[in-house]
Amino acid sequence: MTWWIPAGYALFLCLVMYRNWTRRPQLTDYAPQPSGPAGPAGTARPVVSVIVPARDEAANIEPCVRSILAASYAPLELIVVDDGSSDGTAEIVEHLATAPEAAGRLRLVRGAELPADWFGKQWALVQGYRVARGELLLFADADTRHHPELVARAVRALATEHAALVSVVPRQEMATFWERLIQPHMFLVLASRVGDLGRVNRTRVEWDAIANGQFILTTRAAYEAVGTHEAVRQTVVEDLALAQAYVRHHLDIFLTHGEQYMSTRMYRDLAGIVAGWTKNLATGVPLAFPPSRLVRRVVPYVMWLPALAWILPPVLWALFGWPWAAATTVISLALWLVAYGVAGAPLAYALLYPLGAAMVAYIMIRSAWRGRNVEWRGRRYSVAR
Repeated sequence: MTWWIPAGYALFLCLVMYRNWTRRPQLTDYAPQPSGPAGPAGTARPVVSVIVPARDEAANIEPCVRSILAASYAPLELIVVDDGSSDGTAEIVEHLATAPEAAGRLRLVRGAELPADWFGKQWALVQGYRVARGELLLFADADTRHHPELVARAVRALATEHAALVSVVPRQEMATFWERLIQPHMFLVLASRVGDLGRVNRTRVEWDAIANGQFILTTRAAYEAVGTHEAVRQTVVEDLALAQAYVRHHLDIFLTHGEQYMSTRMYRDLAGIVAGWTKNLATGVPLAFPPSRLVRRVVPYVMWLPALAWILPPVLWALFGWPWAAATTVISLALWLVAYGVAGAPLAYALLYPLGAAMVAYIMIRSAWRGRNVEWRGRRYSVAR
């Protein structure tokens, strides 16, 4: 009777392989929107206002800004909103604004003091929006790197799909031991919930809606219709909440894979990984479930349990030598070889997948324990219920 367990793992392995081999849609499917001031039949091409919030991003801001300014799309303006940085971020942007490639397209906004009922990122984005002149708004994180064709292809996708919002899934850069060990686990967790992007695109089910806050392109009209980031000012998962606001307003969202055109490095060490995911999980995961008060209260405390599926079989095999546990462990290893390969991590890290799962379980439990008390970038927040 216990052989159904490895059979179930084998089925999951096949599903993971199928989804990774058939990932759609792809940003490569959308030819870059031609650059220049004129569109079809002489119509004016929409201005894209790229808004980047930055708080203590001295290590990231220069390569991010330079990659955006190298975009093939025009007309484009770049607005960096400095959110009270203490590491020289604003000064770096000011220096970049004098470079020839900026050509008057780069603007620094020094953010005003954070209001009591706002999260810092949303407040920075709204301040950028208020000075932006574009018909299209692109919200991008400071830790992203953009291929010259990224914006042009995203604009084409927005027009082709007649969507109100386009969000791009990037390639994740990982350099340290803990990044390479833990991040592929987190990405598989997210992928397991989201599933095929085709199921998310144009959804009318609010809790299925999701967006990647590292890259959100939207029309100004749609953004204003949902109330801008002010409507989601009290949540740490502003991208998820914003996507769900679009769905509530019957506006189409569209996600696409764009690993060839965009990369990001979310965290640089174990402390950053733990703090970052602790911040997001307990408040974000419940929003991906039906709006039952009981379900959303319970989910944060049980979301770590699936990690046991990767921890228990090798432990049981080591302790008791059970054949089904050995088979399950081997199948699990094959699955994690696929997962680590897709994530771009060295395959040798797959051998440590039980440790990666244990770390994910720890972070999830920590996130649930912290609850709605969030600490990030030197600020403390209490998330509204």
